[in-house]
Amino acid sequence: MTKGTKRKKSVDETTDAVMSERQQEILQTVIEIISDEGYSSLTMRHLARASGMKLGALQYHFRTRDELLRALVEYLRNEWRHLLGNPEGGPLGIRAIAEIMLTVDAPSHDGLWPQLWAMEQVEPLVSDLLEDVYAEYLRLLEKALKAAGNQSPRAEALCLMAVMESESLFTGKGRRWEKDRSAVRKTILDFIDDRYGE
Repeated sequence: MTKGTKRKKSVDETTDAVMSERQQEILQTVIEIISDEGYSSLTMRHLARASGMKLGALQYHFRTRDELLRALVEYLRNEWRHLLGNPEGGPLGIRAIAEIMLTVDAPSHDGLWPQLWAMEQVEPLVSDLLEDVYAEYLRLLEKALKAAGNQSPRAEALCLMAVMESESLFTGKGRRWEKDRSAVRKTILDFIDDRYGE
C-alpha cells in the first residue's frame, strides 16, 4: 500500500478489534430493533435513523449488513461469556446458573431470543452464535450436575435448559401468562433446590 492510501477495514478486523463506544451503542440499537420490531425490520437505513445518524456515518462503523451481523454475534457472544463467567473463579452451581438465565436483564430482552431463534433459520452467523451459547450453557450445567453427583448429567442439563429457555416464550413481556412470570421462575428455582439441594 502506498503512503497516503486509505485501506478499507475488513470484516474480520472490525469484529476482532475492540469496538468503539459508538459501535457498542449502535449494537444496542440493533438489539432493540430486533427485540421490539423483529429481525426483518433490521435494515441499514432503519438502523441509521434509529441511531440518529446518516446512512454514510453508519457505514463508517459497519460497512454492510453482514459486517453488522458479525459484530452483533461477537458482541452477544462476549456478553454471554461475561454473564456465565464466575467472578469468584470457582465453578457455578446449578442454582446460580439458573438464576443467571432466568433473571438476566442484558443483553437479553424478552423479544430478542425468539427473534434470534427465527434468524438462525436464515442467518448462518446467528445459528453459530446460538450453538456456541447453548454449548457453553450445556457444558456449565452438565459440569454442575456431575459435581452434584447426578447420574444423567447431560440429559438433566438438556431438560433444565429446555425449561428455562421456554419460560420467556410463555411468560415473557406481552405474553398471555406474563402475570405468572415470577411464580414460574420461583417454581423452577424451588425445583432445583428440592432436586439438587443447593
